[in-house]
Amino acid sequence: MMMMSFILKKRRVITLLFVTVPLILLAWTFRQVWTMQLQPPFGQIPSANITGSTVLEGQPASLVRVNGTRALLISAYLEHRTTQKQVRIIAIMLRSQKVAFECHLRCQEKLHISKGVISIHEDHFNFPYGTTDIMCSLPSGCETPSHVAVTSTNTKHEDLDKTDEGFLEVKNQKEVTDSFPYNFTVCFSTMYNFTNILQLVQSLEMLQLLGVNRVVIYKTNCSVDTQRVLDYYTNKGLVEVIPWSLSNYLNVSRRAFHHQFPADLHYFGQISALNDFLYRYMYKSRYVALHDPDELILPQKVDSWLELLPLLEKKLGADKCYVFQNNWFPSEFMLLPPTPQTLPPQDQWQNISGMNFLAHLYREPVLSQNYKTIVNPRAVFSTTVHGVLSSKKGCASVDRNVARMYHVKSRGPPQHKPEQMIYDGRILSFSDRLIPAVSNQLRQTGLLPADNTM
Repeated sequence: MMMMSFILKKRRVITLLFVTVPLILLAWTFRQVWTMQLQPPFGQIPSANITGSTVLEGQPASLVRVNGTRALLISAYLEHRTTQKQVRIIAIMLRSQKVAFECHLRCQEKLHISKGVISIHEDHFNFPYGTTDIMCSLPSGCETPSHVAVTSTNTKHEDLDKTDEGFLEVKNQKEVTDSFPYNFTVCFSTMYNFTNILQLVQSLEMLQLLGVNRVVIYKTNCSVDTQRVLDYYTNKGLVEVIPWSLSNYLNVSRRAFHHQFPADLHYFGQISALNDFLYRYMYKSRYVALHDPDELILPQKVDSWLELLPLLEKKLGADKCYVFQNNWFPSEFMLLPPTPQTLPPQDQWQNISGMNFLAHLYREPVLSQNYKTIVNPRAVFSTTVHGVLSSKKGCASVDRNVARMYHVKSRGPPQHKPEQMIYDGRILSFSDRLIPAVSNQLRQTGLLPADNTM
């Protein structure tokens, strides 16, 4: 009997354990989920809970929805280059939707209405949504509208004259032909999940050595340390950051093609950002360059874009889209330069996250068909990732012996053997100025110890 009682008690204990332990684990799991849901939004997270490499939620872009349609308005600009001046609205819309628009133009506190003509850009990479121009003609008595709103002709709308909601400021009021605030402005689009600190600082410092005065970054999201770097360069006046998280509006793709990552819109809205940038800096910058932080357009015979562009204009013609051939420098290869050349000391950066331009000096033997551009923005009507869609004088390819693009990034499993790779150490000719500049900025941001003077 005692043995039977012991067995029954043991069974009850085991049964209790089987019931209790899963309940405890389940309660703990729900507590973790609940805790995660209660985390405060970006900008309010206690510093003790984050690290420099933590990627935080980005600020949403400021887009305007057109009621009753699948259209989103980004920005509006006065277009001086058409036969009759118009307002050009940069937008994103569902390509399959058939809709007619009306433009409501505010001039001297009076509201004028005109037809909105839709032009969807041909580069949409088969995504349902595409970058769109909505062209608004200017009625008599409204040559310089200050604001514009868009409505569907099929949708009833309130009296827009009584509210500012839905209106965009019309920018580029004055056409400028010379004396620009900036000689060269570069657009990075779009920055997402970004943690590549070293290459970002190297890129920003290298661009300044080449003559760039301004860098505009359409930012989806980035790490805490990246934000620290962006804040530092923003305060210096070099960088302008434009919030570009579109998740409140659309499901954006993380890949270039729809079959790779089905979603609403191509690659974080990159093409829309590029076109907004083109018009945003049309009358602020003599030239604009459209490329990424891991890319550098390096002249081969001169040391700056200030010297390069006059040569290109003379040889290829002014107001062209200048095309620079892409050269892949896979980060998987870290080969020493051929003797007697040596790498400059870079040990001070070993604890900084990100790739190092100066450590990857060998390019793939097969030349890429991709390219990036430098353009006079006043000669371009619409642009895309590689090249332009519509311009006054088209594009011209730059001889790679005059200038070419260096693209340092991971390429996955190597497609070539080390002995097949081709050495190109052009960037090392800038290292005596680049290395101290990068180290100094990393110290200024607190990412490199202040006592590090290398």
